[in-house]
Amino acid sequence: MKDNPKVSIIVWNLSTNDGFIRASLLEKALVKLGCTVEIVGFLFNKELYRAIPADAKIKTVEGGNYPGFFQSIRKFLKLLDGDIIYAIKPQPASFGVALLKRIYSKKPVIVDVDDWELSWYGGDAWRYRPTPKQLAKDIFKKDGALRMPNHPLYIKWMENWVNRADAVTVHTSFLQKRFGGISVPNGKDTVLFDPARYDSEESRNRYGLSEYRILMFPGAPRPYKGLEDVLIALDKINQPDLKLVIVGGSPYDNYDEQLRQKWGRWIIKLPNYPADVMPDVVAAAHVVVVPQRDTPETRAQFPLKLTDGMAMAKPVLSTRVGDIPEILGDTGYLVEPDSPTQIAEQIELIFQDLDAANERGKRARQRCVEKYSIEAMAATLKSVIARL
Repeated sequence: MKDNPKVSIIVWNLSTNDGFIRASLLEKALVKLGCTVEIVGFLFNKELYRAIPADAKIKTVEGGNYPGFFQSIRKFLKLLDGDIIYAIKPQPASFGVALLKRIYSKKPVIVDVDDWELSWYGGDAWRYRPTPKQLAKDIFKKDGALRMPNHPLYIKWMENWVNRADAVTVHTSFLQKRFGGISVPNGKDTVLFDPARYDSEESRNRYGLSEYRILMFPGAPRPYKGLEDVLIALDKINQPDLKLVIVGGSPYDNYDEQLRQKWGRWIIKLPNYPADVMPDVVAAAHVVVVPQRDTPETRAQFPLKLTDGMAMAKPVLSTRVGDIPEILGDTGYLVEPDSPTQIAEQIELIFQDLDAANERGKRARQRCVEKYSIEAMAATLKSVIARL
Protein backbone atom coordinates (compact mmCIF):
# COMPACT_ATOMS: atom_id res chain seq x y z
CA MET A 1 0.00 0.00 0.00
CA LYS A 2 1.21 3.49 -0.82
CA ASP A 3 2.09 5.90 1.98
CA ASN A 4 -0.49 8.34 0.62
CA PRO A 5 -3.12 6.13 -1.03
CA LYS A 6 -6.00 7.19 -3.20
CA VAL A 7 -9.39 6.41 -1.67
CA SER A 8 -12.55 6.02 -3.75
CA ILE A 9 -15.61 6.71 -1.59
CA ILE A 10 -18.84 5.21 -2.95
CA VAL A 11 -22.20 6.85 -2.21
CA TRP A 12 -25.10 4.72 -3.34
CA ASN A 13 -27.45 7.60 -4.30
CA LEU A 14 -26.20 11.16 -4.85
CA SER A 15 -29.71 12.27 -5.81
CA THR A 16 -30.51 12.39 -2.08
CA ASN A 17 -28.58 13.36 1.04
CA ASP A 18 -28.53 9.70 2.11
CA GLY A 19 -24.80 9.21 2.55
CA PHE A 20 -23.21 12.29 1.02
CA ILE A 21 -22.76 14.17 4.30
CA ARG A 22 -21.00 11.22 5.89
CA ALA A 23 -18.88 10.77 2.75
CA SER A 24 -17.85 14.43 2.73
CA LEU A 25 -16.80 14.27 6.40
CA LEU A 26 -14.73 11.15 5.77
CA GLU A 27 -13.23 12.85 2.71
CA LYS A 28 -12.05 15.81 4.82
CA ALA A 29 -10.55 13.51 7.44
CA LEU A 30 -8.75 11.38 4.84
CA VAL A 31 -7.35 14.47 3.10
CA LYS A 32 -5.84 15.51 6.45
CA LEU A 33 -4.01 12.17 6.42
CA GLY A 34 -2.50 12.97 3.02
CA CYS A 35 -4.81 10.72 1.02
CA THR A 36 -6.15 11.60 -2.41
CA VAL A 37 -9.93 11.18 -2.27
CA GLU A 38 -12.69 10.93 -4.84
CA ILE A 39 -16.43 10.56 -4.23
CA VAL A 40 -18.23 8.40 -6.77
CA GLY A 41 -21.98 7.75 -6.76
CA PHE A 42 -25.10 6.85 -8.68
CA LEU A 43 -27.83 9.31 -9.68
CA PHE A 44 -31.23 7.68 -9.44
CA ASN A 45 -33.25 10.67 -10.63
CA LYS A 46 -30.60 12.19 -12.95
CA GLU A 47 -29.92 15.18 -10.69
CA LEU A 48 -27.57 15.84 -7.78
CA TYR A 49 -29.17 16.46 -4.40
CA ARG A 50 -29.65 20.22 -4.14
CA ALA A 51 -27.58 20.62 -0.94
CA ILE A 52 -24.45 19.12 -2.55
CA PRO A 53 -22.08 22.01 -3.33
CA ALA A 54 -21.81 22.83 -7.01
CA ASP A 55 -18.00 22.72 -6.80
CA ALA A 56 -17.91 19.29 -5.12
CA LYS A 57 -15.42 16.99 -6.85
CA ILE A 58 -17.52 13.93 -7.58
CA LYS A 59 -18.04 11.38 -10.33
CA THR A 60 -21.52 10.12 -11.16
CA VAL A 61 -23.17 7.37 -13.15
CA GLU A 62 -26.90 7.29 -13.89
CA GLY A 63 -28.63 4.65 -11.79
CA GLY A 64 -31.88 2.78 -12.32
CA ASN A 65 -33.64 -0.50 -11.70
CA TYR A 66 -32.52 -4.00 -12.59
CA PRO A 67 -31.74 -5.37 -15.12
CA GLY A 68 -30.59 -2.07 -16.67
CA PHE A 69 -28.73 -1.26 -13.48
CA PHE A 70 -26.17 -3.97 -14.27
CA GLN A 71 -24.99 -1.84 -17.18
CA SER A 72 -24.69 1.14 -14.84
CA ILE A 73 -22.59 -0.95 -12.48
CA ARG A 74 -20.25 -1.88 -15.33
CA LYS A 75 -19.65 1.81 -16.11
CA PHE A 76 -19.27 2.57 -12.42
CA LEU A 77 -16.59 -0.05 -11.84
CA LYS A 78 -14.43 1.55 -14.52
CA LEU A 79 -14.47 4.85 -12.59
CA LEU A 80 -13.16 3.31 -9.37
CA ASP A 81 -9.38 3.67 -9.50
CA GLY A 82 -8.57 4.17 -5.81
CA ASP A 83 -6.07 2.05 -3.89
CA ILE A 84 -8.82 1.62 -1.28
CA ILE A 85 -12.55 1.38 -1.92
CA TYR A 86 -14.65 2.93 0.87
CA ALA A 87 -18.36 2.10 0.62
CA ILE A 88 -20.85 4.28 2.50
CA LYS A 89 -23.69 2.10 3.84
CA PRO A 90 -24.22 -1.63 3.27
CA GLN A 91 -26.29 -0.94 0.16
CA PRO A 92 -25.97 -3.05 -3.01
CA ALA A 93 -25.15 0.14 -4.98
CA SER A 94 -22.22 0.94 -2.67
CA PHE A 95 -20.93 -2.03 -0.66
CA GLY A 96 -22.11 -4.55 -3.24
CA VAL A 97 -20.28 -2.69 -6.00
CA ALA A 98 -17.17 -2.42 -3.82
CA LEU A 99 -17.11 -6.18 -3.29
CA LEU A 100 -17.40 -6.69 -7.06
CA LYS A 101 -14.45 -4.36 -7.60
CA ARG A 102 -12.36 -6.33 -5.11
CA ILE A 103 -12.98 -9.63 -6.92
CA TYR A 104 -10.87 -8.66 -9.94
CA SER A 105 -8.77 -5.76 -8.64
CA LYS A 106 -7.83 -7.14 -5.18
CA LYS A 107 -8.28 -3.59 -3.82
CA PRO A 108 -9.16 -3.58 -0.10
CA VAL A 109 -12.69 -2.59 0.83
CA ILE A 110 -13.89 -0.60 3.83
CA VAL A 111 -17.61 -0.42 4.56
CA ASP A 112 -18.95 2.44 6.66
CA VAL A 113 -22.16 1.74 8.57
CA ASP A 114 -23.62 5.09 9.58
CA ASP A 115 -27.20 3.89 10.09
CA TRP A 116 -29.13 0.66 10.59
CA GLU A 117 -30.61 0.53 7.11
CA LEU A 118 -32.94 -2.39 7.84
CA SER A 119 -34.49 -0.54 10.79
CA TRP A 120 -36.53 1.52 8.30
CA TYR A 121 -38.34 -1.70 7.32
CA GLY A 122 -38.90 -3.21 10.77
CA GLY A 123 -35.39 -4.37 11.65
CA ASP A 124 -34.81 -8.01 12.53
CA ALA A 125 -38.52 -8.74 12.30
CA TRP A 126 -38.59 -7.99 8.57
CA ARG A 127 -39.06 -11.02 6.31
CA TYR A 128 -39.55 -11.44 2.58
CA ARG A 129 -41.98 -14.32 2.16
CA PRO A 130 -43.82 -13.87 -1.12
CA THR A 131 -46.15 -16.34 -2.73
CA PRO A 132 -44.83 -17.84 -6.00
CA LYS A 133 -47.16 -15.50 -7.90
CA GLN A 134 -45.93 -12.43 -5.98
CA LEU A 135 -42.31 -13.46 -6.44
CA ALA A 136 -42.84 -13.66 -10.19
CA LYS A 137 -44.42 -10.18 -10.20
CA ASP A 138 -41.59 -8.74 -8.09
CA ILE A 139 -39.00 -10.10 -10.53
CA PHE A 140 -40.59 -9.82 -13.95
CA LYS A 141 -42.93 -6.82 -13.82
CA LYS A 142 -41.38 -3.60 -15.08
CA ASP A 143 -41.96 -1.95 -11.70
CA GLY A 144 -41.45 -5.14 -9.69
CA ALA A 145 -40.18 -4.62 -6.14
CA LEU A 146 -37.09 -6.81 -6.60
CA ARG A 147 -35.98 -4.68 -9.53
CA MET A 148 -35.16 -1.86 -7.10
CA PRO A 149 -31.48 -1.91 -5.98
CA ASN A 150 -32.41 -0.76 -2.47
CA HIS A 151 -35.06 -3.40 -1.78
CA PRO A 152 -34.82 -4.50 1.88
CA LEU A 153 -34.04 -8.07 0.83
CA TYR A 154 -30.80 -6.89 -0.77
CA ILE A 155 -30.03 -4.64 2.20
CA LYS A 156 -30.47 -7.64 4.50
CA TRP A 157 -27.97 -9.59 2.39
CA MET A 158 -25.51 -6.70 2.46
CA GLU A 159 -25.76 -6.33 6.23
CA ASN A 160 -25.07 -10.04 6.60
CA TRP A 161 -21.94 -9.60 4.44
CA VAL A 162 -20.44 -6.66 6.37
CA ASN A 163 -17.86 -8.99 7.91
CA ARG A 164 -16.54 -9.71 4.41
CA ALA A 165 -15.07 -6.21 4.20
CA ASP A 166 -11.38 -5.70 4.96
CA ALA A 167 -12.33 -3.07 7.53
CA VAL A 168 -15.54 -1.72 9.02
CA THR A 169 -16.18 1.76 10.41
CA VAL A 170 -19.26 2.79 12.37
CA HIS A 171 -20.24 5.92 14.23
CA THR A 172 -22.37 4.83 17.21
CA SER A 173 -22.02 2.19 19.92
CA PHE A 174 -25.31 0.60 18.78
CA LEU A 175 -23.86 0.00 15.32
CA GLN A 176 -20.53 -1.18 16.74
CA LYS A 177 -22.28 -3.82 18.86
CA ARG A 178 -24.24 -4.96 15.83
CA PHE A 179 -21.60 -4.84 13.09
CA GLY A 180 -18.26 -4.62 14.91
CA GLY A 181 -15.59 -2.41 13.44
CA ILE A 182 -13.89 0.81 14.50
CA SER A 183 -15.91 3.71 15.88
CA VAL A 184 -15.43 6.88 13.81
CA PRO A 185 -18.05 9.35 15.07
CA ASN A 186 -19.14 12.14 12.77
CA GLY A 187 -16.73 15.04 13.00
CA LYS A 188 -17.48 18.71 12.67
CA ASP A 189 -15.38 21.30 10.89
CA THR A 190 -14.65 23.21 14.10
CA VAL A 191 -12.71 25.87 12.19
CA LEU A 192 -15.75 26.72 10.07
CA PHE A 193 -18.09 26.20 13.05
CA ASP A 194 -16.21 28.56 15.37
CA PRO A 195 -18.39 30.99 17.35
CA ALA A 196 -15.54 33.51 17.47
CA ARG A 197 -16.09 34.11 13.74
CA TYR A 198 -19.76 35.09 14.09
CA ASP A 199 -21.87 37.66 15.93
CA SER A 200 -25.09 36.16 17.30
CA GLU A 201 -26.99 39.46 17.41
CA GLU A 202 -26.05 40.27 13.82
CA SER A 203 -27.09 36.80 12.75
CA ARG A 204 -30.47 37.15 14.43
CA ASN A 205 -30.97 40.48 12.65
CA ARG A 206 -29.91 38.97 9.33
CA TYR A 207 -32.52 36.18 9.53
CA GLY A 208 -35.33 38.27 11.03
CA LEU A 209 -35.10 36.66 14.47
CA SER A 210 -33.99 39.55 16.67
CA GLU A 211 -37.34 39.88 18.46
CA TYR A 212 -37.38 36.30 19.70
CA ARG A 213 -35.74 33.76 21.97
CA ILE A 214 -34.70 31.06 19.53
CA LEU A 215 -34.88 27.29 19.89
CA MET A 216 -33.28 26.04 16.68
CA PHE A 217 -33.63 22.71 14.91
CA PRO A 218 -31.14 22.82 11.99
CA GLY A 219 -32.44 19.85 10.04
CA ALA A 220 -35.30 18.01 8.34
CA PRO A 221 -38.36 17.34 10.53
CA ARG A 222 -39.45 13.72 10.84
CA PRO A 223 -41.90 12.24 13.40
CA TYR A 224 -39.14 10.35 15.24
CA LYS A 225 -37.12 13.55 15.72
CA GLY A 226 -39.48 14.73 18.44
CA LEU A 227 -40.30 18.27 17.33
CA GLU A 228 -43.90 17.75 18.39
CA ASP A 229 -42.65 17.35 21.97
CA VAL A 230 -40.92 20.75 21.78
CA LEU A 231 -44.04 22.38 20.34
CA ILE A 232 -46.23 20.88 23.07
CA ALA A 233 -43.69 22.24 25.58
CA LEU A 234 -44.05 25.70 24.04
CA ASP A 235 -47.82 25.39 24.43
CA LYS A 236 -47.25 24.69 28.13
CA ILE A 237 -44.86 27.63 28.60
CA ASN A 238 -47.03 29.92 26.46
CA GLN A 239 -44.59 32.80 26.05
CA PRO A 240 -45.00 34.39 22.59
CA ASP A 241 -41.35 35.43 22.19
CA LEU A 242 -40.19 31.79 22.28
CA LYS A 243 -39.94 30.36 18.76
CA LEU A 244 -38.89 27.06 17.25
CA VAL A 245 -36.83 27.83 14.14
CA ILE A 246 -36.71 24.93 11.66
CA VAL A 247 -33.92 25.28 9.10
CA GLY A 248 -34.42 23.62 5.75
CA GLY A 249 -37.65 21.69 6.19
CA SER A 250 -38.44 18.16 5.08
CA PRO A 251 -37.33 17.00 1.62
CA TYR A 252 -39.25 13.75 2.14
CA ASP A 253 -42.89 14.76 2.65
CA ASN A 254 -45.13 17.55 3.98
CA TYR A 255 -44.55 16.76 7.66
CA ASP A 256 -43.22 20.24 8.44
CA GLU A 257 -46.38 21.69 6.92
CA GLN A 258 -48.45 19.46 9.21
CA LEU A 259 -46.52 20.86 12.18
CA ARG A 260 -47.09 24.40 10.97
CA GLN A 261 -50.84 23.88 10.60
CA LYS A 262 -51.15 22.77 14.22
CA TRP A 263 -48.45 24.85 15.93
CA GLY A 264 -47.79 27.65 13.46
CA ARG A 265 -47.66 30.36 16.11
CA TRP A 266 -44.49 28.84 17.56
CA ILE A 267 -42.71 28.00 14.29
CA ILE A 268 -40.42 30.06 12.09
CA LYS A 269 -39.29 28.32 8.93
CA LEU A 270 -35.95 29.17 7.32
CA PRO A 271 -34.89 27.78 3.92
CA ASN A 272 -31.99 25.47 3.12
CA TYR A 273 -28.58 27.12 3.24
CA PRO A 274 -25.22 25.98 1.85
CA ALA A 275 -22.95 24.22 4.32
CA ASP A 276 -20.61 27.19 4.62
CA VAL A 277 -23.52 29.45 5.67
CA MET A 278 -24.90 27.12 8.36
CA PRO A 279 -22.55 28.32 11.15
CA ASP A 280 -23.90 31.84 10.70
CA VAL A 281 -27.45 30.47 10.88
CA VAL A 282 -26.74 28.42 14.02
CA ALA A 283 -25.10 31.49 15.58
CA ALA A 284 -28.60 33.03 15.67
CA ALA A 285 -29.86 30.34 18.06
CA HIS A 286 -30.11 30.75 21.81
CA VAL A 287 -30.57 26.97 22.20
CA VAL A 288 -30.17 24.06 19.76
CA VAL A 289 -32.83 21.37 20.29
CA VAL A 290 -32.38 17.71 19.33
CA PRO A 291 -35.42 16.01 20.91
CA GLN A 292 -34.98 12.49 19.46
CA ARG A 293 -37.63 9.92 20.29
CA ASP A 294 -36.64 6.39 21.30
CA THR A 295 -37.05 4.18 18.20
CA PRO A 296 -34.90 1.51 16.53
CA GLU A 297 -33.88 4.12 13.95
CA THR A 298 -32.79 6.79 16.44
CA ARG A 299 -30.83 4.40 18.68
CA ALA A 300 -28.48 3.82 15.76
CA GLN A 301 -28.04 7.48 14.83
CA PHE A 302 -25.52 10.21 15.58
CA PRO A 303 -27.55 13.42 15.06
CA LEU A 304 -25.31 15.94 13.32
CA LYS A 305 -27.39 18.71 14.88
CA LEU A 306 -25.72 17.93 18.21
CA THR A 307 -22.29 18.93 16.95
CA ASP A 308 -23.77 21.93 15.10
CA GLY A 309 -24.74 23.28 18.50
CA MET A 310 -21.70 22.02 20.39
CA ALA A 311 -19.18 23.46 17.94
CA MET A 312 -20.96 26.84 18.04
CA ALA A 313 -20.90 26.81 21.88
CA LYS A 314 -24.69 26.77 22.13
CA PRO A 315 -26.67 25.19 24.95
CA VAL A 316 -27.93 21.89 23.53
CA LEU A 317 -31.23 20.40 24.74
CA SER A 318 -31.63 16.73 23.81
CA THR A 319 -32.94 13.37 24.98
CA ARG A 320 -31.46 10.24 26.55
CA VAL A 321 -31.51 8.13 23.38
CA GLY A 322 -28.70 6.06 21.88
CA ASP A 323 -25.27 7.69 22.17
CA ILE A 324 -26.59 11.20 22.83
CA PRO A 325 -25.75 11.19 26.59
CA GLU A 326 -22.19 10.02 25.77
CA ILE A 327 -21.77 12.61 23.01
CA LEU A 328 -22.87 15.52 25.20
CA GLY A 329 -21.33 14.30 28.45
CA ASP A 330 -22.08 16.89 31.13
CA THR A 331 -22.15 19.77 28.63
CA GLY A 332 -25.80 19.58 27.55
CA TYR A 333 -29.33 19.48 28.93
CA LEU A 334 -30.90 16.03 28.81
CA VAL A 335 -34.50 14.85 29.27
CA GLU A 336 -36.29 11.56 28.75
CA PRO A 337 -37.68 10.99 25.24
CA ASP A 338 -41.37 11.77 24.61
CA SER A 339 -41.41 14.16 27.60
CA PRO A 340 -42.81 17.61 26.68
CA THR A 341 -43.15 18.50 30.37
CA GLN A 342 -39.44 17.88 31.00
CA ILE A 343 -38.55 19.83 27.85
CA ALA A 344 -40.64 22.76 29.08
CA GLU A 345 -38.87 22.67 32.46
CA GLN A 346 -35.43 22.66 30.84
CA ILE A 347 -36.30 25.52 28.47
CA GLU A 348 -37.40 27.62 31.42
CA LEU A 349 -34.27 26.62 33.38
CA ILE A 350 -31.99 27.63 30.49
CA PHE A 351 -33.55 31.05 30.04
CA GLN A 352 -33.65 31.74 33.78
CA ASP A 353 -29.84 31.84 33.69
CA LEU A 354 -28.75 32.09 30.07
CA ASP A 355 -25.22 33.11 31.08
CA ALA A 356 -24.76 29.81 32.93
CA ALA A 357 -26.23 27.93 29.95
CA ASN A 358 -23.80 29.67 27.61
CA GLU A 359 -20.89 28.66 29.85
CA ARG A 360 -22.06 25.08 29.50
CA GLY A 361 -22.15 25.66 25.75
CA LYS A 362 -18.49 26.73 25.83
CA ARG A 363 -17.61 23.42 27.51
CA ALA A 364 -19.58 21.66 24.79
CA ARG A 365 -17.40 23.34 22.16
CA GLN A 366 -14.24 22.12 23.92
CA ARG A 367 -15.64 18.58 24.00
CA CYS A 368 -16.55 18.79 20.32
CA VAL A 369 -13.02 19.89 19.36
CA GLU A 370 -11.47 17.06 21.37
CA LYS A 371 -13.79 14.20 20.42
CA TYR A 372 -15.99 15.13 17.47
CA SER A 373 -13.86 17.21 15.10
CA ILE A 374 -12.53 16.36 11.66
CA GLU A 375 -9.10 16.06 13.31
CA ALA A 376 -10.48 13.46 15.76
CA MET A 377 -11.92 11.49 12.81
CA ALA A 378 -8.57 11.62 11.04
CA ALA A 379 -6.70 10.35 14.11
CA THR A 380 -8.92 7.25 14.23
CA LEU A 381 -8.91 6.65 10.47
CA LYS A 382 -5.11 6.75 10.45
CA SER A 383 -4.95 3.35 12.14
CA VAL A 384 -7.60 1.89 9.79
CA ILE A 385 -5.73 2.99 6.67
CA ALA A 386 -2.34 1.94 8.07
CA ARG A 387 -3.65 -1.55 8.82
CA LEU A 388 -4.84 -1.98 5.25
